[in-house]
Amino acid sequence: MASPDAAKHDLTSELGKYLDRHLVFPLLEFLQMQKVYPEKEILEAKIELLQKTNMIDFAADIWKSLHGKSDAPPEMTKRREEVIANLQQLQAKAAKIVGFLSDPALVKQLRSDKSYNLNLLSSEHGVGAEDVDALFHYAKFQFDCGNYSAAAEFLLHYRSLCTNGERGSAALWGKFASDILQQDWNAAQEDMTRLKDAVENRQYPSPLAQTRARTWLLHWSLFVFFNHENGRNAIIDVFFQERYMQSIQAEAPHLLRYLAAAVIVNKRRRSMLKDLVRILQNETYSDPITDFLTALFVEYDFDGAQTKLAACEEVLAKDFFLVGCKEEFGENARLCIFETYCRIHQCIDINVLATKLGMDRDSAERWIVNLIRSTKLNAKIDSEKGTVVMAADAPSIHDVVVEKTKALTSKTYSLAHAVLSNTQALGTL
Repeated sequence: MASPDAAKHDLTSELGKYLDRHLVFPLLEFLQMQKVYPEKEILEAKIELLQKTNMIDFAADIWKSLHGKSDAPPEMTKRREEVIANLQQLQAKAAKIVGFLSDPALVKQLRSDKSYNLNLLSSEHGVGAEDVDALFHYAKFQFDCGNYSAAAEFLLHYRSLCTNGERGSAALWGKFASDILQQDWNAAQEDMTRLKDAVENRQYPSPLAQTRARTWLLHWSLFVFFNHENGRNAIIDVFFQERYMQSIQAEAPHLLRYLAAAVIVNKRRRSMLKDLVRILQNETYSDPITDFLTALFVEYDFDGAQTKLAACEEVLAKDFFLVGCKEEFGENARLCIFETYCRIHQCIDINVLATKLGMDRDSAERWIVNLIRSTKLNAKIDSEKGTVVMAADAPSIHDVVVEKTKALTSKTYSLAHAVLSNTQALGTL
């Protein structure tokens, strides 16, 4: 059984507010496997989740397992009959256009021009607007049944024919969810990029509506950020954009956990730590991962940072998105402790440093030796005295130029954004 802290720091209920119920199911599976909550609670949550989909057989199997019964309750049996009837009805309505899409030779006739496609379907194949609408409903039904492959394919074709903005947006979200659930990360990454453009360019009834759309996108994108090969760079690029950071701070500060973890494990983006720590100082949200950064870089409390690092390991092990980077996080977090400690002390006792790193003396010495070799750190070990001696190391001109350029770019973006906002405000007067 997991410790009480595992449940205390579990974000599934918060994340679930911004996820499609099908996307929540993998998180419940993970919690069940990790034994974060009692088995009965997870099974009941699964049933509640599935009952509002068309995956009735799956829900019935879980119900029978939970209650030790051989037959599902009458309401589930009735619901199953309704699902089958609706499926048959939607299949009949979409049969004409599905038949067309099932022929690769015919599909090749379609172009990027939606008007051309609709004219072609109508004049040569007898497929009208009602058939295109039927395809959308059939694709959505397939998604609700858990047939994500078919849903993704139908929604892709629907978007090449749809002229309804609302439906087109819904289809793109559905395609994104389908690709995530199939673990097709390259396709999901492309969907994420398209959705990001759509969210930014769409007209919303209020700024708050757009803020919430961004918040939903950020939550769904966690699947891509922590599974795609370039995801850990992408999360840093997206989350630090001013408009998305505003959405995080206003709607979902718990997402700072994932940004903090991504910055720590990504050595090439370590320069973002200063900006991240500045943000965390102004936030009320905290967990062991964000507390680790605050203890280390704000309070310079090395003992506190080491205590938080131990708690981080428990949180990472029970977090669906972060479990895969647990080892990297531990390694890079110790590196952060070491580098910060070295900035303050020129001569360091290895025994003391081992304590700060949460390691025994021999392991700490081997770790430091490997670190000096791999990173060309300007330091040496005095084995007789049992110390690490740091040499004064001024930043290179290249590093100074890079840092100043980054700061200038950020300031330029902020200035341009402010000017544009003022211009738009004046234009509405």
